[in-house]
Parts: sequence; C-alpha cells; structure tokens
Amino acid sequence: MAALLDDSLVVILAGGAGERLSPLTKDRAKPAVYFGGPYRIIDFSLSNCINSGLRHIYIATQYKSLSLNRHIRMGWNVVSEELGEFIEILPPQKRVGEHWYQGTADAVYQNLYSIIRENPRYVIVLSGDHVYKMDYSRMLRFHQERGAAATIATIEVPLHEATQFGVVAIDAQERITGFEEKPQQPTPIPESPDVALASMGVYIFDTDALVKVLEEDAGQPTKHDFGKDIIPALIHKVPVFAYRFYDENKKASKYWRDVGTLDAYFEANMDLCQVNPEFNLYDPEWPLRTYQPQAPPAKFVFAETGHRCGQALDSIVSPGCIVSGSSIYGSVLCPNVRVHSFCHIEQSILMPGVRVGRHARIRRAIIDRDLLIPRGALIGYNLEEDRRRHTVTEDGVVVVTADDELFTAPISDEALRYEAEGDRRRGGA
Repeated sequence: MAALLDDSLVVILAGGAGERLSPLTKDRAKPAVYFGGPYRIIDFSLSNCINSGLRHIYIATQYKSLSLNRHIRMGWNVVSEELGEFIEILPPQKRVGEHWYQGTADAVYQNLYSIIRENPRYVIVLSGDHVYKMDYSRMLRFHQERGAAATIATIEVPLHEATQFGVVAIDAQERITGFEEKPQQPTPIPESPDVALASMGVYIFDTDALVKVLEEDAGQPTKHDFGKDIIPALIHKVPVFAYRFYDENKKASKYWRDVGTLDAYFEANMDLCQVNPEFNLYDPEWPLRTYQPQAPPAKFVFAETGHRCGQALDSIVSPGCIVSGSSIYGSVLCPNVRVHSFCHIEQSILMPGVRVGRHARIRRAIIDRDLLIPRGALIGYNLEEDRRRHTVTEDGVVVVTADDELFTAPISDEALRYEAEGDRRRGGA
C-alpha cells in the first residue's frame, strides 16, 4: 500500500470564487472561509489526505488567495521535504495560454507540466470546499483492483434530491455507464429505485488517461469541467468505475456537505453545536488539522445573579475568546472573539477577532472577522430593518460584513441600572 500512495499525486482545486457564499467570499477564496471555530473549509480535504497517507499535494489557487496561501504556509508545514513530501500552492501561471483557469479541468490541464514532472502513476483530484471524512487510500485500492482508468467517489442520495448533483448510472460491476449533470430525471441505482449515486467531486485517474483526455478537451469549445465534459468523454472509451463513499465519520448516516450556500454553511456550523452532532470534530482516530493561532485559553468572567453572567451553552468556543458577563447559546465563536457585558448571542457564528459591545443582541447571524459590533446593536430581530443594512438569506440568516452599515439600538433604563450597579460591585468589564 505504501508504494501505491507514493505513486500518487493529489491536486486540490481551491480557486473558485464561491459566489453563492458571498459576501463571505468577497475578500477570500471559498476554501479559506472559517468553519467550526478554528478551521478553514480546505482543512477537511487536507486532513483527509494526511490521514490517508498522501503527502504529495498540489493546491491550485486563483481567486483572492492571499489568506488561503498564508493559512497553508502557517498551518500545513507538516510534511518532510527531505523525504520528498510536499504541500505546495499552484497559482495560475499561464503556461498554455493567456487566460486564467476556465474550469475545473482547465485548472488541472494548465498545471500538467508540474504534475508530469512528479511522474505519478495516479492523480487524485479533489475539491477544496467540501466537509467530510474520507480515506482516499481505500478508494485508490479499489481503483487499482478494478483496473480502472478513472474512478469517481459517489454517495447515495434520495432520488428527489439528486437533481442538485452530477448523477452516475452503473452496471452490476459498479462500472459507470452514464453521467448526467443535475438531471431532471436522475437514474436510480439498480438495487434501490428511490436512490441515486451522486458524484462527490473526488476523482482518481491513471495519469496517462488524464493527460490524454485533458489535452483533447483543451482544444474543444467546452466548459472544461470534470463533471460536464471530462467524465462523459471518458466513460465510453476507458473503464470508469463508481466508488461508494465509506465514511470515516462513523455515524449512522454518511456525512458529506457542500457548504456552498450561506444557509447550508450556517446549518452545518449550527449542527456542530448539538449534543450529538452529525459531524464529529473530536475523533482522535481521525484528527482534523488546522493552523492554531498562539492564543490563550477561552475565558468566561462575571457571575452576578440578576445582573450578568459570562457563560456559553451548547456552543463551540475557540482559543483566545473572552465572554465577559454575557450569554452565548448554540453559537460558534472563532479564535480571539471578545464579547463584552450584558450581551445575548444566540445561534450565530462570530468569526475571528470580532468584538461585541455591551448590550448587543445577536440572533441567527454570521459576523465576519475583525468587526466591532457597536454597543446596543440589534441584529436578527427585525429582518426588514436588517435587509436595509446587511445580506439576509432565504432562511432569515443575517450576514454582517465590513461593508455594512452598523447601528446601535436604545438601551433600556433598567439595563443601564443593572450595568451601573454591576460595575460598582465588581469593577466593570
């Protein structure tokens, strides 16, 4: 197995603009968006690689990649260059023309020079913006045993949901006989008429087959996309197989999420706050790595009955956070968040460096990094008012960024009395 892994090269596609996740992607690539506290979305694909024994990794970047590049440099120096291992950034280099990456396949095609120089037998192509746990070595072994030229990782989805995905049709030996991108009438799998096999955006190719099909596609007027063009072109020429996703998350249902919309991103974060979340961050057998800032432990201060209490319930609180005389419920606090006294925060995501002024009330909101929420701010309680200042999703989640107009709300006389009395008793915070 070690030889098989050594003969493999990973290419992670991390250059997409992530328009459906705007405005969180206004100044950063989608894979660099924070998730679950200290993590970035790309950390899950990278952790899968390291846990699978894969240590020859290229990351193809393009869109607003500064924070992503910095995160990789600071947090993913875990491989040994002396042993020939690497995790390297591949920015657009215009080796084959004057255009930037035109699609997922074109991103790999433009980097064939770098890929071929490593002389891998297999190329594993991943998306950098999905959240899941997967041992790619299992899939690699399946690929080799079936004598496949290409293998696609697939997950079972209900037929009525399959219209959102690329759907594969298979025969009894799991060989792919058809592929449709977001079909109106998805093809069910043979053994279950209510379920279809959806592509996860995880591919393994024999290098020779990949180079040939990419070179053929480059000269055609296509979208240069793996799902729309490359896989349909391959399935009638060479053996292409479907690999059923084996989930290392060890839950009753398989967990794979494309957190590509604001509502999907929000719900996936909120699930992490549950007593028994669908996605387990705490499994020591499948560690999730990231860059951890040098920050002190989280701290909760003040416990005055009837006045203020620093507490967080059913929440994820990252290092460096201080909750000072405020209540946090069902929320995710990224590193170095500071919540001042008399605040109420419920079902919200606060990104790194957020500062929340006294008496602020925040509900079902995403607060972008390094923002100062002013004293008495009211967010998530009047969606009509919020829409005039912020982005509000279809499900009523308020997204606050640096470009938005923030305002303060009146603070009641009773609240001011509590504040003054508490400050006199305890010295203020």
